[in-house]
Amino acid sequence: MGVRQLARAKVNLTLKVLGRRSDGYHELESLVTFATVADRLSFVPGEPAHLVASGPYADAIEAPNILERALDLLGQQGIDLRGAIALEKNLPVAAGLGGGSADAAALLRLARALHAERLEEPLWREVAGRLGADVPVCLADRPALIRGIGEEVYPLPPGSEPLPAVLANPGVRLATPRVFAALEAPPVDRTPARDLPAAPLRSRQALFDHMGAVGNDLERPAAALEPVIATLKAALLSRPGCRAAAMSGSGPTCFGIFASEDQATAAALALRSQWPHWWIVATDLDDVGSLNP
Repeated sequence: MGVRQLARAKVNLTLKVLGRRSDGYHELESLVTFATVADRLSFVPGEPAHLVASGPYADAIEAPNILERALDLLGQQGIDLRGAIALEKNLPVAAGLGGGSADAAALLRLARALHAERLEEPLWREVAGRLGADVPVCLADRPALIRGIGEEVYPLPPGSEPLPAVLANPGVRLATPRVFAALEAPPVDRTPARDLPAAPLRSRQALFDHMGAVGNDLERPAAALEPVIATLKAALLSRPGCRAAAMSGSGPTCFGIFASEDQATAAALALRSQWPHWWIVATDLDDVGSLNP
């Protein structure tokens, strides 16, 4: 019997870069949620062991494949997945959506489901942290505040209803190290522990106000590298019903949150007619009900 997992697109509603540490990593604070659009991972035991990728963005995957690294790290922990692993790659690569991290996290969840006797062991979080900064929050697969270099994940209670949204990628690849280099963040010591913000988001407007106040520190340097990002964000904001728009992660994907699903669908159709070769989808985002974990 096969096992399947969704690798949902990660969306950074906010992203603050506090500074660059002496080890080269950047201290971050980010409010993260997830979309319904996703890559798909499946595992069929008993078949010859192999990993195969399909889908519209399969050819864009670069070596070393993060799934191969995940399998190697799991093997070091005595978790041996003998069977066929298939990845349906629907999310664009180097897009600011954490696609590779979501794929790796989905593989960890898949392996965890197959090894229920080791469900409570810390190895899953440890392996996630070794794979990349976005993998721990993708492993949780729910809205969260993240801190540090991504290893501090504080899951948040869900909101009442999904957020209608549009995700739009202009078809350019933007490597995260380039964006951080352009930011030129100041040095910072390891950030001391601090209280989490006690700010319930009592309404959608409260969420939008919070997003506007915090923003995404990587948006300016990313748009300097790829000016199309500013064009795309402005196009989203110009559509009827758009309540907020921003760049996700290190870009270049932008997202817009809309007042209704009909307005999100109409916006996606209009933008696709204007830019037919870009990746533009109407989707839902998990709502964030509170900044209190």
